[in-house]
Amino acid sequence: MKQILQGVQFLHHQGIIHRDLKLSNFFIAKNMVVKIGDLGLATTVEQCEKIPGYTMLSGYSPFRAHSQKEMYYFIREGFFPVPSYISLSGKRLIISLLASCPSSRPCIEDIISHEFFNQGFTPEKLSSSTCHTAPTFSFSLHLPRFFRKAAKVLYRGVFHKYFCSDFAETEGHKSSMVMPTESLMSLSTVKMCEDEKAEETVRTCDESLNILMKGRMNHRNKMTSQREVSGDRVVEDLMLLLEDFLQNIVPGELDSKVQVTCPILWVTKWVDYSNKYGFGYQLSDNCIGVLLSDGTHTILSPHLRKVCYSTSLQEHITFPERSPPCKLDIKMRILRFFSQYMKENILEGGDLRAAPSRSVRTLCLLHFLKTDQALLMLFSNGTLQVNFYHDRTKIILSKGQLGYLLSFVDQERQSCTVPLSVLQSSCPPFIIHRLEYALMMLQSL
Repeated sequence: MKQILQGVQFLHHQGIIHRDLKLSNFFIAKNMVVKIGDLGLATTVEQCEKIPGYTMLSGYSPFRAHSQKEMYYFIREGFFPVPSYISLSGKRLIISLLASCPSSRPCIEDIISHEFFNQGFTPEKLSSSTCHTAPTFSFSLHLPRFFRKAAKVLYRGVFHKYFCSDFAETEGHKSSMVMPTESLMSLSTVKMCEDEKAEETVRTCDESLNILMKGRMNHRNKMTSQREVSGDRVVEDLMLLLEDFLQNIVPGELDSKVQVTCPILWVTKWVDYSNKYGFGYQLSDNCIGVLLSDGTHTILSPHLRKVCYSTSLQEHITFPERSPPCKLDIKMRILRFFSQYMKENILEGGDLRAAPSRSVRTLCLLHFLKTDQALLMLFSNGTLQVNFYHDRTKIILSKGQLGYLLSFVDQERQSCTVPLSVLQSSCPPFIIHRLEYALMMLQSL
């Protein structure tokens, strides 16, 4: 990609715009030097407005639609999803490159100096064998010793339990220094180590959050012009619950006999496009919801083929999926786009399922908060879900008939649910640390 940018920079210095930059127009010579070809659409302008990169990172073009008219609409409006597995610096670069306003896009010099192209190790050249074999590089003699020491620490289990231990990695880039977190099923056979509590590798949970994005539902009733407090109460009640739980918790092992089997409503898929249109998600009963960028909310109950549109927590209208009000046509198109995209591109996040509701769901996503370590989602029914990027584990706090339940989804998408009251008397340390971080995120809403 650096060679492509250098080639584009050369063209710009010559006053040439290529106008057809795509993977099929890049060629690799025997010496592994990238050549830019097919200048049939090239012309002379002052500055190029299209830079390659999205397709090389995601594997497909940014603007995908069912018709040419719809594609033109997405291009004009700058409607493109950014895959969750792309690094934070990569996401920032893509969003800047595909900005709707040309004057907001970076020049080629800014792109070359962007952090995405200047982080980590990049070799000056590659061997032709790289086409069929993973490359090897010659490092300093000090590095092998460092990796041997790191391996000893790794297999001794220092990085084994806590999500904080190596959590600077962004979503989609799991660190090789983090061992898979065990599921609650196997925790009963693992003994706690007292000396692990003082490990310097564990990041403390009192440091400030690095907030990347946040959104919330409208908190003002348009009919009365009064502030609704029900959404704020959900946040306050959960904070009090977690504060009390963490103050009185007893670290320990978990008995697999205390697990319960019950349907849990939680987010199995999500797509964040809140900078333009909204935050989309799929629930475990297959309902599709979108918290739109204007603070309104839509949720589709596919088994009933009906949609609930909410302008606030107290204002809802319900209508058939195929005959929405004219004023909601654009919002319905956004809802369908999120639904289709998640169906085609995103895997289920776990094995917990919920039965379809007999009535149209009026459930709303009140808040979402993204940091460099996790994603928080808080719903109007009091369900709290936090997805952790580095090991793809999840915690879900939900209300059951017998009180609050805590569900944990491990790296293998296997789940376990236990009553919160039972967990308080003996809770695995890595669950405690995740709940501490969840409380920090709640306090930042």
